[in-house]
Amino acid sequence: MMKQRWVLALTSVAYFMVVLDSLVVVTALPRMRQDLNAGLDALQWTVNAYGIAFAAGIITAAALGDRFGRRRVFTLGLALFTVSSAACALAPDVHALIAARTIQGLGAAVVLPLSLTILTTAFPPERRGLIVGIYGGLAGLAIAAGPLVGGAVTEGLDWHWIFWLNVPIGVVALVLGARLLPESFGTPERLDLLGVVLVTGGVVALVWSLVRANDAGWTSPQTVGALLAGGALLAGFVGWERRAPAPMVPLGLFRGRAFAAGNVATFFMSGATFAAAFWVTQEFQYARGYSPVSTGLRLLPFFATLMVVAPLAGALSDRIGRRRIMVTGLTLQAIGFAWVAARGGLDATWVELVVALAVAGVGISMALPTVPTAVLNAVPTARLGKASGINYMAQRFGAVFAIAIGTAVFSASGRLGDPVSVTAGFRPALWSAAVFAALGAVAARVIPAAGTSPVEASRPLDETPLAVRR
Repeated sequence: MMKQRWVLALTSVAYFMVVLDSLVVVTALPRMRQDLNAGLDALQWTVNAYGIAFAAGIITAAALGDRFGRRRVFTLGLALFTVSSAACALAPDVHALIAARTIQGLGAAVVLPLSLTILTTAFPPERRGLIVGIYGGLAGLAIAAGPLVGGAVTEGLDWHWIFWLNVPIGVVALVLGARLLPESFGTPERLDLLGVVLVTGGVVALVWSLVRANDAGWTSPQTVGALLAGGALLAGFVGWERRAPAPMVPLGLFRGRAFAAGNVATFFMSGATFAAAFWVTQEFQYARGYSPVSTGLRLLPFFATLMVVAPLAGALSDRIGRRRIMVTGLTLQAIGFAWVAARGGLDATWVELVVALAVAGVGISMALPTVPTAVLNAVPTARLGKASGINYMAQRFGAVFAIAIGTAVFSASGRLGDPVSVTAGFRPALWSAAVFAALGAVAARVIPAAGTSPVEASRPLDETPLAVRR
């Protein structure tokens, strides 16, 4: 029993750290820009480098754990995350910071899936619901606390300390994890390294082209070349996954309408959320002059609703159906962001903006627990690991593309500098987040009310999706 408690504590702490680092930097970005003399395109890469590495590595990391031992690979990932956190804190310039954030994202990609696998294998099935509920609740806490923690640490100490905080926690978790976590193995699978290279290269090329297009010109050779290269790499990825012996992304899963539409909804939901957090932070600090702590506090209504609304939405969806909750939530998210975009001028009071963000926060809290559940309930039990990894990829890549698109929109209308110029770019950038949320609502509307599709329902009994079994 005591060892099980240690397993819960260690995996939960590691999970909390990697989720926290997704958003802890947003309130520190203005100070980073000042200290490192960085431009807007470099700022978005400090967020997106972490997200791209996280998304690209997560499925491969799970396969490595199955092959070489989950505890062994988990501790290696945690060591990578801890060392790269120190590298982020010591970064002498923005390029070194982006490189360190990339490595940090790879460490996070290892920690996240294996922490859950280690946790679930340490407890009997009859106790897993409660244990995973505790573990999952920390995600909401980390998301809610991220901007506030980042703001408080940046203002009270320095932005470097948002990364230094990971180091002592990571070292202690490493030492205890090597002694107390159980070792386990899964069924070894071949690694789809070519798939990882193709999807990562394609996403990086497309994001680079979007971010640089306004400066270089949309018809410039470098922009067009990057767009074509990105498209070709992603097309190559799809073609390779069709014939790969052990595909990173089994494309057959997308024949199910619930799985396909659910991942599209995830892409747009996550993109809208992260892009809004990124741009609201810039507006609050650059245009309105709020301190990092004040910015974090004003973002609390946006994220803290997760702690209250998400559990209620999950319980209610079991009674009235997930699609209704998902569509309503994503619609509220779109309305909240559109409200901020429409009324986000310098004459708008901060109370009005916070109320609008709270509306969006309620919508996110409704969709966040229900969309992934609809996705995972639409696949056979044997494919849950792959399906979960694909859904995490959709989350991270959605955030990456939404921030990149927002950067292109912002740069076309405004610039970081005086308040008027910041607000001129902020409002259309928030409109792009609202459009993302609206597209997510459209995708959620396509998900069958029962969460399955004829393709899934026709599977043999031993591969019947969870949604059909219960």
